[in-house]
Amino acid sequence: MDLYKAIGELRARKAQVERAIAQMEELLSGANRPKRRGRKSMSEQERAEVSRRMKNYWANRAKQKGLPAD
Repeated sequence: MDLYKAIGELRARKAQVERAIAQMEELLSGANRPKRRGRKSMSEQERAEVSRRMKNYWANRAKQKGLPAD
């Protein structure tokens, strides 16, 4: 067997193993990260209140600019 060929194959295999180890380490380090906190979901009542406030807001803005309110 050609030693140069064997060394080349071993180096290629070593590179594959090193990439696999790096990927596994990245997965492990990601598991320890705190999870992102999502947005709090609103109840129907809260959503209706926000809707009412925004309608008033835009109506007041339209009045200030002299546009007809919807």
